[in-house]
This record gives sequence, C-alpha cells and structure tokens, in this order.
Amino acid sequence: MKISLLIAAFNERESIAQLIEEIDELTSDQRSFDWQLVVVDDGSSDGTWEEFERISVSNCHVTAIRHRRNSGKSAAIRTGLGAATGDIIVSLDADLQDDPSEIPAMIAKLINQEADLIVGYKQKRKDPIHKRWPSKLFNAATSRVTGLRIRDHNCGLKAGWAEVWRTIDFYGEMHRYFAAMAHCNGYRVSEQVVNHRARIHGASKFGWERYARGLIDLLTVVLVTRFRGRPAHLFGGIGLIIGLVGFSLLTYLSIDKIVFGAQIGDRPLLNLGSLLLVVSVQLLSLGVLAELVLRTQTTSTSKNLTQTHISKVIELEPE
Repeated sequence: MKISLLIAAFNERESIAQLIEEIDELTSDQRSFDWQLVVVDDGSSDGTWEEFERISVSNCHVTAIRHRRNSGKSAAIRTGLGAATGDIIVSLDADLQDDPSEIPAMIAKLINQEADLIVGYKQKRKDPIHKRWPSKLFNAATSRVTGLRIRDHNCGLKAGWAEVWRTIDFYGEMHRYFAAMAHCNGYRVSEQVVNHRARIHGASKFGWERYARGLIDLLTVVLVTRFRGRPAHLFGGIGLIIGLVGFSLLTYLSIDKIVFGAQIGDRPLLNLGSLLLVVSVQLLSLGVLAELVLRTQTTSTSKNLTQTHISKVIELEPE
C-alpha cells in the first residue's frame, strides 16, 4: 500500500527541513508502506522553495511543486493531489505544529475500516487565545450548519482514502470544510486526538479576513450539502419569512389609515414593507429557477450514475 503525505507550505523556510527529517524517521520505522512526500510551495518569498530544492536533491521520496504566486491553501492542496499517487493521502501543515508521529495510528484506523476520513482533534491546543476562541466558534458553527459533529474541522492533520480526497473540489477556503463535504457525500468521518505543538519558527498566517472568506464559503457549503437537492426550500423559506414581515408592516399601515385616518405616504415603514415584499418575490423566483435548473440537470444525468455515489453492488444469482 502506498501512502502520500501532502504538505502545503507558505513562508516556512525555517521549519521545512526539520519536518521532512521527522517524516524520514517515520517512514524508516514504517517500512511496510511505500511512502511518497508531496510538498507544494504556495508562492513563498522567504526562500522556502530553495530549501525544497536542496532537500529534494538527496531525498528521492520528495516531490516539490511551486506556485508562481500565493494562491491559498485550498489551491495548494488541489495541486498536491494532482501529484499524489497513494492509496491513502495524509495532509499536514508545514509549521511543525502537526506531529507526524500521529500518522500511523490514523492510517491503522483507515485500514481497519473504522472510517473513510480521519480528522485530527487538537485537544490541548498550543496557540494564543486570540486564535483558540475564534476557532471554537468556527467549529461550533460549522458543526451546527453541516451536521458533522466533530470538534476540529480545521485541523491540518487529516488522513483519508484517495477516493475521498478526489471527490472534493478545493478552492477558496474550502479546505476548512473538507470533512463536512466528505460527510455529505456519504463517507464515514471520524476524529482522533492528536498532539499539537507550539510554533517555533516563522509567523502565523492567521488573519481575521480569513474568517470573512470562510463565512462566505460556509454559505456555499450549506447550499451544496443541506440544500443541494432542494434549493427552493432555502431561497423560498427565506423569501416567505421576509415576505411575511413585509406583509405584516403593510397590513398595520393599512389598518392605521383606514381605521384611524393616519397619513402613511411619508412613513418609512411603507417603504420598508414594500421593499421586503419585492425582495420576497425575488427570492421565491430565484428558488423556483434554481429548482428548474436542478431538475433539468438531474433528468439529463439520471442514467449516468458514478461510482462516487455507489458504496457496494451485490449481484445475486437466481436459484
């Protein structure tokens, strides 16, 4: 069996050599597997690529790929998957905070068919509080919205069968929702407590703008998971709620004018109620159009079932 280790790195020159050294020790102890290491330099500017070149000369197991510019972690993972040839693919961060010694236990769970994807859980996280609390809120919201109840969606240490990795289209900040998307596709997702180490070298890539982008991608995840087969329920439901509020406002103004003779022509509530009704109609129309597009696509592709959606086929011979 072949194992592909996938590392996406951005400005981690001081960490990468030690990480690869630890991985070499791991692979030397685990000789029952054929190991491949794929490292993607996501447009680093601190000499990370030069460090990759130096290491790959003496290490035949390292495949180093370089992006011309920084494109984000999801894009780096997508590039790495193009070069990964293993039956099992394991991702880990390049900042030395993920411990490679946890990998064999994760692989064992996959081989024992305990799950299709194992996600690390940093129970004792060695990060400052301004990273831990937003992460807790993010994980709680993601679990609530997607229905996958795990405690660390964003852990960089994940191990899964290659089939699982290749069913997900990595773009934007979608690497954060990889486990949720795999769960939506019917794969079994489990978590494992892993050792988390404090950052020694380099600077954290944490930024509040990443949460803003992640929130937008979370809306996308909601659309393609919980409402993938019924977009009219999402847009129509929101439209009905907004329309009900608008109708209630206009009803109140109508009663105020008819019964009490009030002047409502210059009332802000009149504009608000009318606007809400217009938005409601637009959302309802969007839901109907989305449903029509979905049904048309479903009808044209209903006869082309892919192996992605089929877990097992058992053929029985007639007696």
